[in-house]
Amino acid sequence: MTRICTGCRDGADFPVAITMAFQPIVDTLTGGVFAYEALLRGADGAGAAEVLARVTDSNRYAFDQACRVSAIECAVAAGILDTPALLSINFLPNAVYSPLACIQLTLSTAKVTGLPAERLVFEFTENEHMGSPSHVLGIIDTYKRIGFTVAIDDFGAGHSGLGMFARFTPDEIKLDMELVRGIDGDPRRRAIVRGVVAMCAELGTIIVAEGIETEGEAATLRELGVRYHQGFWYARPALAALPAICESALGRAA
Repeated sequence: MTRICTGCRDGADFPVAITMAFQPIVDTLTGGVFAYEALLRGADGAGAAEVLARVTDSNRYAFDQACRVSAIECAVAAGILDTPALLSINFLPNAVYSPLACIQLTLSTAKVTGLPAERLVFEFTENEHMGSPSHVLGIIDTYKRIGFTVAIDDFGAGHSGLGMFARFTPDEIKLDMELVRGIDGDPRRRAIVRGVVAMCAELGTIIVAEGIETEGEAATLRELGVRYHQGFWYARPALAALPAICESALGRAA
């Protein structure tokens, strides 16, 4: 693979060919697709964990750039331009050396494929130490000026909580599946999510609940005011394709 971001730090090329699977984020109010999340896969069939295990300090820059390009190209090839849906892409803050320089390949790929920058959502989480807060703020400010949406993934897990939310002012948060799992039978989880919904309503922040697997979870989250849903209950990820939403899930959401 040719090194793909000359603005980034010197480093090794990423040694694994990658592709993407896509999973819809459902707008339960309209029954349509709000966005498709691009999920990492190896071109040889390897799962995300296996591919991520090959990421090192020397190749993470090339990896992050390759993921962005693959997500855009695969989504366009799968037909996202025929829909109004956004495209949600995960990124590594530690893989962004200069926000403006490192975004150029993303912008050129979007332009060549015809995908407007305003339809891109970038998700980040703090599963690893990600450097100085000022650096992350610089990335977010740059992305917002370009017109991207910025989301905190896995909200409520580990460090991805209220401190990050207050510091980084995202446009969107994605509730961690640990808050979602079994929420219909857990008053503590319901109380926490109810509080997050109220907070986000006051701040104008979109909430997505991910990892929804049952009708009870979906119904409870709707009752709590969470409009956007993602998970196996609605659709499983599809490799290089945009999966349809399960009709029975939509029917019960009506």
